[in-house]
Amino acid sequence: MSTKYEIVVYWSEADGCFLAEVPELPKLITDGTTRVQALQNAEAMIDSYLQAANAAGWAVPEPCGRLAFA
Repeated sequence: MSTKYEIVVYWSEADGCFLAEVPELPKLITDGTTRVQALQNAEAMIDSYLQAANAAGWAVPEPCGRLAFA
């Protein structure tokens, strides 16, 4: 699993867990009981998203890095 997409991990008091978002991919957010677990879940979701997008013929944005959203 090798991704260059930015992943933002933060604690959500409302959800009681860490959330991991991928701003460059639409609506891709996951959670975990630890930062590491949330990050691992996000990486797995990125892989699944890219596989589904390729199979469906969706346009996939290129990773832009952290300055794209700063």
